[in-house]
Amino acid sequence: MNVLDVEVVKAVRAGVTPELVRRVLNRAAKVPEIAARLPEGRSTVAVRITDNEELARLNRTFAGEDRPTDVLSFEGEGEHLGDIAISWPAVVEQAERWGHDEISELAVLAVHGLLHLLGWDHRTPAETEEMWRLTNEPLKALWSGYTRERGRRH
Repeated sequence: MNVLDVEVVKAVRAGVTPELVRRVLNRAAKVPEIAARLPEGRSTVAVRITDNEELARLNRTFAGEDRPTDVLSFEGEGEHLGDIAISWPAVVEQAERWGHDEISELAVLAVHGLLHLLGWDHRTPAETEEMWRLTNEPLKALWSGYTRERGRRH
């Protein structure tokens, strides 16, 4: 049995609870394709909800891109899958742009980050579609009708 322990650090004031982030990532860990890539037994992931400035610094330092981004993943070692950094201002902006709430956007970015930690990427159209399918799968249990085009339907 796979167990995913999720540590959440809110470095900025954000309208989401650590428990919600844990619940979303644990639902993702139960999707068969995702579960198959998790180490057997207990594993950990750390999620840091922060600001654009920190994401820009991390992006510059580790990816060589001098701009903020919405989410970054950093591979871990052993039972620690890695770290996910999410920009709360990007969550707010993207939620408004896509027409859904901030919790929905945060959930999408958290699952997206987890998928990267487990080896998925979006360099080709086929990879992008697979990542969207795997992102949507655990979110269906939280709400119905989420799509990247429409956001969350109420």
